[in-house]
Amino acid sequence: MEKKNNDISRREFLKRLGLGAAASTVALATGCGNRNNPVTGDRNASADIPTDRMTYRTNPKSGDKVSLLGYGCMRWPTLGKAGGDRSDDLDQETINALVDYALAHGINYFDTSPAYCKGQSERATGIALKRHPRDSYYIATKLSNFSPETWSREASMRMYHNSFSELQTDYIDYMLLHGIGMGGMEALHARYLDNGMLDFLVAEREAGRIRNLGFSYHGDIEVFDYLLSRHNEIKWDFVQIQLNYVDWKHAKEINTRNTNAEYLYGELVKRNIPAVIMEPLLGGRLASLNNYLAERLKQRRPEESIASWAFRYAGSFPDVLTVLSGMTYMEHLQDNLRTYSPLDPCTDEELALLEDTAQKMLQYPTIPCTSCQYCMPCPYGLDIPSIFAHYNRCVNEGNIPSSSQDENYRKARRAFLVGYDRSVPRLRQASHCIGCKQCVPHCPQGIDIPGRMRSIDSFVEVLKQGKEF
Repeated sequence: MEKKNNDISRREFLKRLGLGAAASTVALATGCGNRNNPVTGDRNASADIPTDRMTYRTNPKSGDKVSLLGYGCMRWPTLGKAGGDRSDDLDQETINALVDYALAHGINYFDTSPAYCKGQSERATGIALKRHPRDSYYIATKLSNFSPETWSREASMRMYHNSFSELQTDYIDYMLLHGIGMGGMEALHARYLDNGMLDFLVAEREAGRIRNLGFSYHGDIEVFDYLLSRHNEIKWDFVQIQLNYVDWKHAKEINTRNTNAEYLYGELVKRNIPAVIMEPLLGGRLASLNNYLAERLKQRRPEESIASWAFRYAGSFPDVLTVLSGMTYMEHLQDNLRTYSPLDPCTDEELALLEDTAQKMLQYPTIPCTSCQYCMPCPYGLDIPSIFAHYNRCVNEGNIPSSSQDENYRKARRAFLVGYDRSVPRLRQASHCIGCKQCVPHCPQGIDIPGRMRSIDSFVEVLKQGKEF
């Protein structure tokens, strides 16, 4: 880690991160040129990225020197819709190139799961990493026994051992209990406690087949608190939480099932447990702010991307071990490498600006979908994440008319309807939702998906008919 990061004490960071919007007055931006790339800002994408300046954090439990930027392997690139059933096949050649580039530029933490990429992520990740020395990277994967048919000890054991085979390794650096909190205490008991799997994983750590044991938290705070209450017994090596500048203080305002990251992180700091960060971009929403909010950030750092603000924020916490990013494209990987090579921590004024940005974002009625894909596949073929993504994008761009009397009505109506058909095939749109609710228990954000589908479909029908709202 760069000395600059070490010079800032934990107490000073925590003091900074508690600042409210009133702590600083930020001038309003006067404009932002269209030449700004939404991913890379004004920075030249062809410019060299240093290979020796990555910021690292040391795991106090194991001594691992981990890159502050971690590679999330949930969104590996596919071969595209080439016909037949190949549309979901992963593009191994491109994945290999992304992994090679990441390793060459200092990334050494790769996070996957049996559930990612429709069950293909571990294999693709294993193929790409196997081409490099085993001691040059850390593998993180999960026991993703979400469905009741995988809750038995036998099924969970098969999933666990299959991860070793898919990843082509004889040890896992970072093993997680996946999606803790989804389903509450009842699910925790069924998935990990009553079947003895937690005890088994602890024994596997003692045997050396697992180097670090932790869990990823989603939703039910009772489960989070319960597992931390057993820290002296289990000795968690790390915990994965959702943290970004909106969720820090406002997670419960988005979804009452969520818990503010300020509490989650604080509880980990008390126990000296390193935090692994997921959703630093809040499902991509912090990379595509509306023009007003984006211009305020661009005024401060005109050559940097909007996304880089969220990544700098997450990395500014001293007890964060790594920040995960699902980088499907090389330009995303390169932009994030620039942000962390090395990290320039957020200043007091910037933290206040981001808190003010979070407060203003809450005024816009976006759907709190993070595109995690846990709701998929829909048994009736809906593309739930894409439907929500299109709706949120239109909200951020001002293309959600509240009345046919709006001055912007015709333009917004066309943008929404044309964009909807381009983003989501008609047979996969909200109109085909029958309200079966099979998706609801799988959503970490607690979204009433059928209810949202009904409201979006009704909105689309009103737009199509050009009626009054």
